[in-house]
Amino acid sequence: MIFANVSDYREQARRRLPRFLFDYIDGGAFSETTLRSNVEDLSRLRIRQNVLRDVSALSLETELLGQKFAMPVGLAPIGLAGLTARRGEVQAARAAHKAGVPFTLSTVSACTCEEVAKGAPNPFWFQLYVIKDRGFMRDMLARAKAAGASALFLTVDMPVPGTRYRDMRSGLSGGGPMQRRLMRLMQASVKPRWSWDVGLLGGPHTLGHVSSVLGKSAGVEEFWAWMGANFDASVTWKDLEAIRSQWSGPLVVKGILTADDARSAIAAGANGVVVSNHGGRQLDGARSSISALPPIADAIGGKATVFMDGGVRTGLDVVRALASGANGVLLGRAWVYGLAARGEHGVSEILRIIASEMRTALALSGHSRIADVGRHTLDLDD
Repeated sequence: MIFANVSDYREQARRRLPRFLFDYIDGGAFSETTLRSNVEDLSRLRIRQNVLRDVSALSLETELLGQKFAMPVGLAPIGLAGLTARRGEVQAARAAHKAGVPFTLSTVSACTCEEVAKGAPNPFWFQLYVIKDRGFMRDMLARAKAAGASALFLTVDMPVPGTRYRDMRSGLSGGGPMQRRLMRLMQASVKPRWSWDVGLLGGPHTLGHVSSVLGKSAGVEEFWAWMGANFDASVTWKDLEAIRSQWSGPLVVKGILTADDARSAIAAGANGVVVSNHGGRQLDGARSSISALPPIADAIGGKATVFMDGGVRTGLDVVRALASGANGVLLGRAWVYGLAARGEHGVSEILRIIASEMRTALALSGHSRIADVGRHTLDLDD
């Protein structure tokens, strides 16, 4: 099979993964309106074509959070991603290192921060949830720092879990425990490549960081119960201030959709924000990330680093986001499709495709450097 774009990798991931894993990665909340809006609203943004400009020396290089990278793209934190390929987060981190871009490790990853640090030479970014178990949070901050994490991404848009119909229907979260286990077993049995690569050879099959609380034998069922009991609906900006006092490096707040919340995050000590609706997995009907981006960039641009995620499927989408005010763009589903389809090589290919598409968009819009992209790059109605 020839893989021309992210959509091709998505199809291969669908063929290879058990349904419960593919639907978890691919799906969104409720009727998935926001998930679709993320993609559709990006695709509607037009780029202004400019000709007869010298674009013979293109550069995608940028600086984010005090580090230089090959392009303004990073791998977003994705829970359970490491179960889509053998020791998946380590493979993804290696691919990110080779491409010269940052990798962000989720708290609810299969591989621990220590394993990722050992398996990939680049410093990584670490994502943390605000949960009731503050002792677990303090421990994770200490572990991430000791493992060499250079920045902390604090996800704040999960005071309660989103309602995800696909997960209920697939056996990941719906029905009783025995019914769910049986459904997942049946789905895995018809995916022999995944069952061999991950099921038989990819252990331990635990969420590494959470196993420190639940025990090494804990599986998906125990994890969902723990997460359900630990979502903290009482979280406020004071909690962000407390976390800021415990983390000395760059701190980025992920899950911001309004300019007011962006200002509050910076006032509480954050160095940046991720304009994000959790990939359409939380509040269905919330505005798309790209539509929320410009007013947030106007409010805090120049004072803090502005990232965006949600709906990014091409390098052209990355340029659209940068032109709308982002300093950097985080790829979510795109890199997991690559990982599920072809492991480390798949993630490397996704990043190569994105970079190639960015260069094309840059050249045809008349820009030589990524730093030259701005609102003038968009072909907006006068």
